[in-house]
Amino acid sequence: MAGSVLEVADIVRSHRVDYEAARNGRVTHAERKVLRAIETCRTQALGGHVDECDNCGHQVISYNSCRNRHCPKCQASVSAEWVDERQEDLLPVPYFHVVFTVPREIAAVAQQNKKLVYGILFQSSAEAIREIAAHPKHLGVEVGVVAVLHTWGQRLDHHPHIHCLIPGGGLSPDRSRWLSSRPSFFLPVRVLGSLFRGKFLHRLRKSFERGDLVLKGGLSSLASPAQFRSFAASLYERKWVVYSKPPFGGPDRVLKYLARYTHRVAIANSRLVELKDGRVYFIWKDYAHKGRRRVMNLGAVEFLRRFLLHILPKGFVRIRHYGFLANRCRKERLELCQKLLRAQRSQPLHAAADETHSTEETRPCPACRQGRMLCVEVFEAGESPSKRRVPSPDDST
Repeated sequence: MAGSVLEVADIVRSHRVDYEAARNGRVTHAERKVLRAIETCRTQALGGHVDECDNCGHQVISYNSCRNRHCPKCQASVSAEWVDERQEDLLPVPYFHVVFTVPREIAAVAQQNKKLVYGILFQSSAEAIREIAAHPKHLGVEVGVVAVLHTWGQRLDHHPHIHCLIPGGGLSPDRSRWLSSRPSFFLPVRVLGSLFRGKFLHRLRKSFERGDLVLKGGLSSLASPAQFRSFAASLYERKWVVYSKPPFGGPDRVLKYLARYTHRVAIANSRLVELKDGRVYFIWKDYAHKGRRRVMNLGAVEFLRRFLLHILPKGFVRIRHYGFLANRCRKERLELCQKLLRAQRSQPLHAAADETHSTEETRPCPACRQGRMLCVEVFEAGESPSKRRVPSPDDST
């Protein structure tokens, strides 16, 4: 598909049957659901509506989105909605970005125990931040954390890690003061890494002792208690990487930054280059060489296999809040933080919305530029628009 705008949906349509054949019918229900959603997103299969200009009569067909959280086309609008809801959570202080990652051996265990291991990853990273931040030797405060799970690397391999966005400071133990962190330093990453490692492996060992871990195939040897103890001991000896990025600007920049992380999927359509002779070419950043952009190619079946590695368990929450941002106390604690900071809430940052949710006033006619596009027809899934003077589908929603 050289010369056209390539999407994951095109790869699914062209090679879904090949993928299913390669799996010998061992495609899970979750995989089928995601493939079907991506394949039909913004097509006639999901229905849609017709907009017409009230000035020149120009018409545009817009098809409905699948709204699946693994669909590259749907996440931009969902992200914008989420960011809009989070505007009042922002404080007028610098924010830090801290990333927790695990050794590749843990990624293999996580692949067979997604819900359990991803949950341990959330708990251990959040607890490490909160405990060290609360220690008088460091900040001595209650911090707030927005944690987002990503499970992929740049080459679509399975690489679970947590992105944490944290205001630079927190509430004093008696909650009478806001105590700021140093301008360019939040918490010591080596201490964070050691505590995170200990908490994570403790929880993993307890899960094994309870018989909660699935260890089969290439991991079947770890089902032996002696082998698992040896496995865990080798990981205790490793250095676990925690990375803290420098702080970035005020509330508006934080919102834009959040939008880059909160609703990402394994690969964006913008990274796809070409689908040719059964191979997918896509851009990736080589962080081992200063983030240099390179082009990688995979067979389409292998591309789909890697993409589907990142399907989350049903109902799994991939964005979580801790500390004074925890859901149970967020409103009360944020009001206290704002009062202590003597700051007014930030003005809304209007993120670009999906056309499905756009207002008539913000949708001028693309043909005459003078009229407004008004909805004149809604059609159900699998149906076609009525026989109006309707052109080929334009920008679908």
